[in-house]
Amino acid sequence: MSVEFEGITQEYEKGNFTLFPGLCKGCGLCIAKCPSEALSWSDVLGVYGTPAVVANEKCITCGVCELACPDCAITVVRKKKK
Repeated sequence: MSVEFEGITQEYEKGNFTLFPGLCKGCGLCIAKCPSEALSWSDVLGVYGTPAVVANEKCITCGVCELACPDCAITVVRKKKK
């Protein structure tokens, strides 16, 4: 599998946040739209040479960042309630 399509997954209480750094162009729309201010720039550079994003413990896996991303570089999967 190509490096561009290897995701970096972070697990949280309510679900998983996955970023595909090879698809992230560093536009910052996800950071601007995040309602819990859980996203910030990371040390990982994407294919375009721009910083990718990383989520922190404030992430509520709402999926707003996934919807805001024009390049489909973010996937959010919520855990099902038991």
